[in-house]
Amino acid sequence: MSETILIADDHPLFRQALALAVSNVAPNARVIEAGTLASAAKAAAEAGDLKLITLDLKMPGAIGYSGIALLHAEKPSVPILVVSSAEGAMVADEARAFGAVGFLRKDADLVRIEDAIRAALGGTAPAGAATEPVDKVRREVAGLTPTQLKVLLAVLDGKLNKQIAFDLGMSEATVKAHMTAIMRKLDVQNRTQAALVARSLGLDLAN
Repeated sequence: MSETILIADDHPLFRQALALAVSNVAPNARVIEAGTLASAAKAAAEAGDLKLITLDLKMPGAIGYSGIALLHAEKPSVPILVVSSAEGAMVADEARAFGAVGFLRKDADLVRIEDAIRAALGGTAPAGAATEPVDKVRREVAGLTPTQLKVLLAVLDGKLNKQIAFDLGMSEATVKAHMTAIMRKLDVQNRTQAALVARSLGLDLAN
């Protein structure tokens, strides 16, 4: 059976390097490349045989860990392997908390990247992956639908319902319905509290 692997990274040369690693591990796989979060989400939604996503956190359209959350919402059963230059002791744990199966820095050697890809395709977490359960709020954020995440990210960006409705091609009533669902899932009373919760989880970390 053919399988598709999505490489989401805004640097063409690094996408090429990851494609090489993929070809070494899964030579028959079809590789799709995406340079923005929007194109990655579209590709993930349209690929019926998607087996793995490799993701850079610092992509156009991504805010903090929102790329993981959005792609995980699009394809919850598809493993996401983060390969990023993002720094900080907590970044790997946070990436896994939002749905990634593993985290590698971009300066990892080709062998380590290939091993991580092989492990993810085999249905196991790469070496060093966290196994402890994430806290309830992170689980709820990770469980938001793609549209709910887009609405929440727009709220973080300071947009009003009218602007969000225009950007996402929906009515203001639909935006309000999504916000109601988001607030219920996050157990908050208003959009300001929802934004504070999202910020506390790193969804608006500076790129």
